Amino acid sequence: MSYRSVIRIESKYKKRRSVLCVVFIFFPILNFRFWAQFNARNCKEVKDKYGQTENGLYYLTTATGVVYQTFCDMTTAGGGWTLEVGNWANRKTFGTVEAATDDDFKNPGYYDIEAEDMSVWHVPNNTPVNHWNLAAIMRYHTDRHFLHLYGGNLYQLFHSYPVEYNVGAHLSDNGPSIPIVYDLGDKESTKNVYGPYSGGENEGGFISFRAINHERAATAICSGVKPKGGNVEHYCIGGCGFFPEANPLQCGDFTGFAWNGYGTHVGFSASKQMLESAVLLFYC
Repeated sequence: MSYRSVIRIESKYKKRRSVLCVVFIFFPILNFRFWAQFNARNCKEVKDKYGQTENGLYYLTTATGVVYQTFCDMTTAGGGWTLEVGNWANRKTFGTVEAATDDDFKNPGYYDIEAEDMSVWHVPNNTPVNHWNLAAIMRYHTDRHFLHLYGGNLYQLFHSYPVEYNVGAHLSDNGPSIPIVYDLGDKESTKNVYGPYSGGENEGGFISFRAINHERAATAICSGVKPKGGNVEHYCIGGCGFFPEANPLQCGDFTGFAWNGYGTHVGFSASKQMLESAVLLFYC
């Protein structure tokens, strides 16, 4: 397991921020320790090499010697999950791990770690780090070691499947959809946080990458679902580039999540609970 970058997703709606972090899926800890003495590139190494089993904040070191702080989930599915946050296709880093549900965050692990799987937590905005696990509205992880097929991290995956306008057609040019294992929630509860109209064109139980809509606009991640149609802007996040339909109604990372009103859960509008949660992505 390893840490993946978390990408903070922001939209024109001030209340609706979201972060994507690399796999960490549970978090029943009250006190955090700050470890600087471990020479490890990911949380899996901290666990296996140094015997650390406590969830919390640790210092990791990249292959080039850059030291950074992140959160390690040492409990979920054997432990060793690293939290990351960031932009889909570049190496810019920013923010702090403690503020990952309140502001943008991305660490070097996003592109430095060679991971096998990832985990996703949806955590309400502004939740303190020691409450992330209990406050989450959805948590899941993959167990297929799929990242080996795409360069070992999302940085490499999104270079193979760039999130750009007019890069392809819906469905035929989408990226991979990977089955998930739920740690909190299930297929039906996942579909229910998105708009009612969205449920007819997606399938729960997956995480999907580079989904393209009818107008050839691309989104980065479909959390918890696999697209079966072309209205992906209503249930996939991380939009990039131009969204032609009803321009400029669609903007930010939750491009069409408030299509029929903010948080109304009517038509294509997602629930307020989903709109006001950060999306944390982890590697392992």
